[in-house]
Amino acid sequence: MDKLRTLRDAIALDIQDGMSIAMGCALESLIPFAASHEIIRQSRENLTLIGPISDMQFDQLIGTGCVKKILASWVGNVAAGLGHNYRRAAEMSIPHPIEIEEHSNFTIGLGLQAAAMGVPFLPTRTIKGSDFSKHEQFKRISCPFTREELIAVRAIHPDVAILHVQRADARGNAQVWGNFGVMREAAMAARKVILTCEEIVDHEVILSDPNRNLIPGFVVSSVVHEPLGSYPSPTQGYSRRDDDFYFEYHNATRDRAGFEQWLKKWVLEISDHRSFLSLVGKDRVEKLKPDGGLFAPSVSFNY
Repeated sequence: MDKLRTLRDAIALDIQDGMSIAMGCALESLIPFAASHEIIRQSRENLTLIGPISDMQFDQLIGTGCVKKILASWVGNVAAGLGHNYRRAAEMSIPHPIEIEEHSNFTIGLGLQAAAMGVPFLPTRTIKGSDFSKHEQFKRISCPFTREELIAVRAIHPDVAILHVQRADARGNAQVWGNFGVMREAAMAARKVILTCEEIVDHEVILSDPNRNLIPGFVVSSVVHEPLGSYPSPTQGYSRRDDDFYFEYHNATRDRAGFEQWLKKWVLEISDHRSFLSLVGKDRVEKLKPDGGLFAPSVSFNY
C-alpha cells in the first residue's frame, strides 16, 4: 500500500494532542527536525517525548509549550551544554511545568525493546547504584534462577515513533546506515511510525540489499520525502552536522525573549522544511554535503 504523504498531512493524521512520541532515537544523528518543526506549527499540546539524546530538538518543543512530560537520559545541546528551555521548564515552570522520567541511554533502549517484544519489562544489572534507580519506572527484582538482585526496566510504549532514514520505498520499508541508536526498538515498540527520508526508491532497490532494511513497512503509517529532514543533525552519506547552527541556537535562546525571536524566525514564519533550508542558505547547506563517497564492496546474494 502506498503510504506517501506530505509532512504536513502526516503530522495532521498521526499526531494528536496528548500522544507519546519517540524521536531522536539515533542519538546525535538522524534527528527528525523537519517533523518536530511541523509539530510546533500545528500547535500540538500535552505531548510526552521519548528518546535517549535528542540534542536541541526536545529543547525546542519544550520551549513552545508542546510538552507535558519527557522520558530521556539527557536534554540539551551536545555541543554547548544543557538546553535553556529545558532548564527554564524544570526549574521555573516556564512556559509551564514538565514531568521528567529519568533514564540512562541503556534503560531507554531496554524499555523500548521490552515493548517491542511484548513483555512488561526487561532486567538489567546497570543503574543499581544510581539515585534514579529508586523511581517508579524501575523495580528491584530477584532472578528466579540465581536469586541475584536485578533492576526491572518498565516497557515503554510510544504512540508514534518519528524517524529520519536515508531511503525508503512507498510501502514504508526503510534502509539505514551509520549509527542506529535505538531506532529499530522505537519503531517496533510504537503503535505508528512516521518516516521522513532522503530518498524514495523503488521496492526493487529495497529487495536488492535486504540486510540494510532496518524498519519493515508493515509498522509504518506515513512516508515523507523530506531531503535533509534531519538538518542540522547529520545524515550519513548526505550531510554532516552543522555545528555552528547549534552554537547559534544556544546563544540565541539564553533567555525567553531570545528563544521566542529564534522560534518566530526559524519555525513559525516559514511554511515548511524547504523554506527552512532556504533561510539557512544554499551555500551553507552545500558545504555540509560529503565530497566523493566511501562505498561498501559489492556482494552477491545468489545461492
